[in-house]
Amino acid sequence: MEFIDYYKILEINKNSTESEIKKAYRKLARKYHPDLNPGDLEAEKKFKKINEANEVLSNAENRKKYDKYGKDWKHAEQFEKAKQQQKSQRSYQRQTSGDFSNNDYSDFFESMFGGSGRRSSNVGFRGQDYNAELQLDIKDVYKTHKRTLTINNKNIRLTIPAGVKNGQVIKIKGQGGEGINNGPNGDLFIQFTIENNTKFKRDNDNLLSTVDIDLYTALLGGEISIDTFDGKVKLKVKPETQNGTKVKLKGKGFPIYKKEGEFGDLYITYNVQLPTKLTAEEKKLFNQLTNLR
Repeated sequence: MEFIDYYKILEINKNSTESEIKKAYRKLARKYHPDLNPGDLEAEKKFKKINEANEVLSNAENRKKYDKYGKDWKHAEQFEKAKQQQKSQRSYQRQTSGDFSNNDYSDFFESMFGGSGRRSSNVGFRGQDYNAELQLDIKDVYKTHKRTLTINNKNIRLTIPAGVKNGQVIKIKGQGGEGINNGPNGDLFIQFTIENNTKFKRDNDNLLSTVDIDLYTALLGGEISIDTFDGKVKLKVKPETQNGTKVKLKGKGFPIYKKEGEFGDLYITYNVQLPTKLTAEEKKLFNQLTNLR
């Protein structure tokens, strides 16, 4: 893995403070932002590296690991664990044999990367897991579709099942960081952010919607045309329907995740609209109705 000097990328030194890191990042991010450099691939690459450097150096814990382990900072915890294991091993050897030669065990990093000590061994470490966020419109996840993601300059083609929920995380096995010493690759975890700009509110697999009906249809009943997520349907309104009445349209909700052909329900709430700007004749008729009641 090629070493990337994040301090050099942000044009700062290792003694820079948090505020200096933040200031440098903002300055360079503005300079190389794709919106200000349309079509400039070099600026786009530079912008990605600037963001990567900021993600590491602006996090105190990550910065500490990076300063200590350089390009292998993502594996810091694994390195520390291996160190502890070797310390325990050495302690055990002292207790059982009383002494041992320094040549019996390789240096920690020699052991990690195939040192020449007599007892050294190549220890494989699992690659770093990657995390990504994918923003989609609710209409995108109404049907199963394929999409290509670019993660660390690598194109990954995946199938997104219909019915994916907002905030849901899925795992793509083996698409994370490359393993060390033939260790397995890490995994890629994708979190979905689903934007909903429709008239429908999503409640798990069900959809909720409010439909306006006029007073006369509410009183006498009738047939209306309403919107569902995938088109219009006719719906009969019962006579004397009250404001706030809810009706269920079975199977007209959202696709159920990984259950092909199965859908939730659509719940309609009626909003009875009262007439306004009544004519004199209409007021007279309503008065007559009032007297009849």
